[in-house]
Amino acid sequence: MTSTDNTSAASSGAAQVQTRISVSDPKIMVNLLGAKDEILRLIERTLASDVHVRGNEITVTGSPADNATAERLFSELIELIERGETLTVDSVRRTVSMLEENTSERPAEVLTLNILSRRGRTIRPKTLGQKRYVDAIDENTIVFGIGPAGTGKTYLAMAKAVQALQAKQVNRIILTRPAVEAGERLGFLPGTLNEKIDPYLRPLYDALHDMIDPESIPRLMAAGTIEVAPLAYMRGRTLNDAFIILDEAQNTTPEQMKMFLTRLGFGAKIVVTGDITQVDLPGDTKSGLRVVREILRNLDDVHFAELSSSDVVRHRLVAEIVDAYSRYDEAREQESTQSAAQSVRAVPGRAAGGGRPGRRR
Repeated sequence: MTSTDNTSAASSGAAQVQTRISVSDPKIMVNLLGAKDEILRLIERTLASDVHVRGNEITVTGSPADNATAERLFSELIELIERGETLTVDSVRRTVSMLEENTSERPAEVLTLNILSRRGRTIRPKTLGQKRYVDAIDENTIVFGIGPAGTGKTYLAMAKAVQALQAKQVNRIILTRPAVEAGERLGFLPGTLNEKIDPYLRPLYDALHDMIDPESIPRLMAAGTIEVAPLAYMRGRTLNDAFIILDEAQNTTPEQMKMFLTRLGFGAKIVVTGDITQVDLPGDTKSGLRVVREILRNLDDVHFAELSSSDVVRHRLVAEIVDAYSRYDEAREQESTQSAAQSVRAVPGRAAGGGRPGRRR
């Protein structure tokens, strides 16, 4: 579909070369440039090399290393188009981000890894971290997806659950959450027990509606093929041939986490998702998600997938908000550590703390 040609170009400064990339299909070239050259302008701002387009030929001028980067970017974008994708500003940015990480995974493979398709909409990983998370779910019995809001932890896990059900790898899907939220207690909320619990589980229902025909969901739930229930309902059960997802796991206690993980039966798979920076447990209660990493990190067939702000797929500000809070938390922790150290140094002399005066002999 494309061909490249490298030639030397005279330059008053550092040695530069020209790389010519020919695109034989006009439709691919139109997609590569974007509406009103939107994609081309983004590529020009991204690359260190100069980019010039004429007809079906792209000429890139720059250092050999910069041109190599440009050539690889165009190669990945062209392959995305050849695989049926329509380029967007977001997909170009994510391709650039993956190339900057310089990993073995190719962006064109990551961004076309389809999990589910429904009514023209396809669910797939959008970042390298998400792709590795999805691969870990395929390869391990228990996977912990840990990361900030907007990284697709729960959504991708649910997509994999529906995929497994459709492929008859499991007989049922079980979705659960601890009924804990910031500053609220179920006993003080109005309504029956089901009415109180329902808002906590609503995000799981919303995701299901994106992946399964809404008319079939009540039938599947009535048959027990799909179950959405609070974590407390898992006690005393053994879950065989099931894909089980525990969401908001940062709000479990260590005892609840142990209870949940030991529900694992034959032919079952567990995915646990949570954000350890958003713990809503009361007082000094430890988060089961924090503790479990220390307990299970060396077990085979158990994987901890760490997602970060670079994996956020919501509005770009979400990633910036996550980073800003991380910097704030780190600064607070450093201040706390320094304050504690100063207090320890002040104890021997008593002068800094006032305290009880020493006894005279």
